[in-house]
Amino acid sequence: MKRKLAILIWGAGPDRPQLCATPFVHAAAGASFDCEVEIHFAGPAVRLLVEGVAADLRPWPDMSASVYDMMRQAANLDARFVACAMAMKALVGPDEKLIPEYSGTAGASAFVQRALDPEWATLVY
Repeated sequence: MKRKLAILIWGAGPDRPQLCATPFVHAAAGASFDCEVEIHFAGPAVRLLVEGVAADLRPWPDMSASVYDMMRQAANLDARFVACAMAMKALVGPDEKLIPEYSGTAGASAFVQRALDPEWATLVY
């Protein structure tokens, strides 16, 4: 059984909050199975790493938990949050503060390496 999970989030972002819950629920589930979990943010999804953005999003109307609550649940189970440096440069302002769960940048090659490594399972959202 694989014990490592890399998740790529590129289609779920602030403009589509209804798609944001599942990646973090799956990340938390993987981490709860004692898997090493990395969440790779690419494209518009990097905006979720800006302080306050995910906290203001709800995946569904009348849901009390925010997208950030779901992100924190995964992070509290030791999921690592990494982001595409190119997307960060293009979509996050130099004065914008990032959430404390953000671990640093990882390029496209890092996720591709995970996808090619037989020890890692990958999910894409």
